Amino acid sequence: MSPTTSVFPPPPVAVRLAYAGLTPFVLGALLAWLLPPGPDEHTFAMLGLSAYAGVVLAFLGAVYWGQALAARSAQAFPYVWAVVPAILGATVQLMPPYAGLVLQGLGLIGCYVVDRQHYPRWGAQAWLTLRFRCTLIASLCCFLAAAAN
Repeated sequence: MSPTTSVFPPPPVAVRLAYAGLTPFVLGALLAWLLPPGPDEHTFAMLGLSAYAGVVLAFLGAVYWGQALAARSAQAFPYVWAVVPAILGATVQLMPPYAGLVLQGLGLIGCYVVDRQHYPRWGAQAWLTLRFRCTLIASLCCFLAAAAN
């Protein structure tokens, strides 16, 4: 991916959608603490949060595949990295949610760390504040839900 000098700030609709996308994280963490432990609603809430976190991880990785396609990149990194979060997000579905959510929270942080290195090269450094806020809330919700078990 080639460096760029133009800066592309997130449009208002993207900001609103990003914050709205935190709703399942917050709701899942709240339900993990409010519902009584057991095989029914509590488990369903935990599995739902874990499934959503897995989808978000896949989305965060897919950004790299799309960027590589747009840049006509032949480098291996963006394609390889694009699938790593999806594999993590899907693999932890085989784990109990209290363990998988910790790994997903760490995966969300890992995606942000990689984004901090690459977004400036794309002229998307203005997105990093939004990415940080969303990562902070989403990963914290994963950790809090895992602790509720």
